[in-house]
Amino acid sequence: MTFIAPDKKIFVAMAGNIGSGKTTAAKLISQTFGFELFDEPVIDNRFLVDYYHNMPRWSFTLQLEFLIKRVQHHELISRVQKSCIQDRTLYEDPEIFAKYLHGLGFMDDRELELYFEYFDRLNRDLHRPDKVIFLTVPSVLPLMERIQKRGRAEESGITTKFLEGLNAYYSVLPQICESKYKMDVMCVDVSEIDIRADAGKAHFLDVVQRFLHS
Repeated sequence: MTFIAPDKKIFVAMAGNIGSGKTTAAKLISQTFGFELFDEPVIDNRFLVDYYHNMPRWSFTLQLEFLIKRVQHHELISRVQKSCIQDRTLYEDPEIFAKYLHGLGFMDDRELELYFEYFDRLNRDLHRPDKVIFLTVPSVLPLMERIQKRGRAEESGITTKFLEGLNAYYSVLPQICESKYKMDVMCVDVSEIDIRADAGKAHFLDVVQRFLHS
């Protein structure tokens, strides 16, 4: 099967819960369509390990770190000549993680308010993604299996209960992206698709190609 990239620059962003396969999908799209890849800033995040060991202490700091890194990505993407794919959207942090961590009591009202002040100011003039590909996994069991399989030490404390809470917030993300941020969203249920295998990869790329050209 031949895959053809769009004939003009396009900015695509991946969305989905922890362990849904965003990084794998982003790399696959980058390699197949020749997009510039912007990885999620996890490896070089200064606070991620501390966050997973003490969420009440480090949630606000971590969210600011992610906000700055993703805004930097948007600024770079606006200057790159070719199409780009971003591993996780800027908008998941305010609409899901910040609100969820606040609801859990890991960020207080002042921190949440300050976070949104930073987000509103930094997001004001950014170019939003043209397309968002949202990977859905209705059950968190496959997510836990993937997280355990990849074996990141900093993620060892993630629980099914924590992922279930995130999934509840993620269930309304497509509507938020479309109505609030005016972005084109495609949802792909990857709970039964292995995009590393030939059949799953071909199916996924075919769906993505039609979305990119729509």
